[in-house]
Amino acid sequence: MTRAVVARLDSAGDVLITGPAVRAVADRHDGVTLLVGPRGHAAAELLPGVADIIEWQAPWVDFDSPGLTADHVDALVKQLRDVAPERVYILTSFHQSPLPLALICRMAAVPWVGAICEDYPGTLLDLRHHVQSGVPEPERALSLVRAASCELPADDDGRLRVRVPPLPADIAEILGAARFVVFHPGAAVPARRPTTARSARMVAALAAAGHRVVVTGDPAERDLTATVAGDVAVDLGGRTSLAGLAAVYAAAAVVVAPNTGPAHLAAAVGAPVVSLFAPVVPASQWSPYGDRVIRLGDQDAACRLTRARVCPVDGHPCLDGITDDDLLDAVNRIGGQQCHR
Repeated sequence: MTRAVVARLDSAGDVLITGPAVRAVADRHDGVTLLVGPRGHAAAELLPGVADIIEWQAPWVDFDSPGLTADHVDALVKQLRDVAPERVYILTSFHQSPLPLALICRMAAVPWVGAICEDYPGTLLDLRHHVQSGVPEPERALSLVRAASCELPADDDGRLRVRVPPLPADIAEILGAARFVVFHPGAAVPARRPTTARSARMVAALAAAGHRVVVTGDPAERDLTATVAGDVAVDLGGRTSLAGLAAVYAAAAVVVAPNTGPAHLAAAVGAPVVSLFAPVVPASQWSPYGDRVIRLGDQDAACRLTRARVCPVDGHPCLDGITDDDLLDAVNRIGGQQCHR
C-alpha cells in the first residue's frame, strides 16, 4: 500500500484551493494524509480524496504559533514516521519556502519529497519544481503533483470541490424556501474587506433592491455581522461551522465576499461569486477559482501588490469605492432574478 502526505499549513482558503492537487495525488496513491495547520483543519475535512489528517502548527507560517522547539518538531516527526508515506508533496504559496518542512520530512526518514522551490534545496528535495508567477494558486499546486506524474482522473475537470453536507435543521428553518444572496463581510486580513460601514450600506442596497440577504461570519465576527445585517438581513454570524457554511453557500443564489476563505468555499460548492477583491495580492493568483465569478474592486489602487494587512490608503478606496450600482449590477448579472424576493 502506497501512502502519500500532502502538506498545506495555512488557512482554510489555502487548503481549499489545494483540492485538485489532492485529488490527483489520491488517484495515484492508495491513501492521502493531509498535513494542515489548525486554521485549515475544518477545510481539510471537506476535501474529497483525503483519508486522514495530521494537524501541526508551523512557526514559519502562523503569526500566533508557539516557538519552534525540539519537542514540537519531534511531535511531527513521530506522526510522519507513523504514517510512513512513500512521498510528501509540500504545497506552499509563492512567497513561502518549503524547506523547513522538507527538513522535518527528512528527519522522519521520508524517502521522497517534492515542492515548488526557488531556493537551493541541497538534498532536501527530490523534486524541485518551478512555476512562473501569476498562475492561479489551484493550478500552481496541481502543476507540482503533475510534475511527479500524478494526474486527475479523466472525468475530473480540475475545479475546486468539497463534500457538501445537508443544511443543519436550525439553519434550514431560518432560511426557509425563498432564494437569497449571501453577503460575507469579514476577512482575517482587514485590508482585504470593505469597512464595516460600507458593508452595511452594501447590504442595505441589496435589500432595498428586492434581494433577500443573509449575512455570514464566524463566531469571532458576531458583532461585525450584526452591524452589517442591521434590521434588513438575516444574521447567521457565528451560527455555522465551515461545513454548515458550505451548505448555506450551496443553497445561495449568489455569494458576495471579499478575498478570504469563504470566497473559495463558495467557488468550491459551485455558487456564483461576486468577489470584492482588494489588490494587495494579485487577483490572477488569488481570485475565487471558477467560471461563475465577477470581480469588483480597483485593481490599480495604490495598495496594489503591497501585501498590506491594514489598508495603507485613507478611505480604503479599492473596496469602499465599489458603488451600489456596481454591486447590484454584478449580483443581477451573475445570479439573475432568482435571488429576488
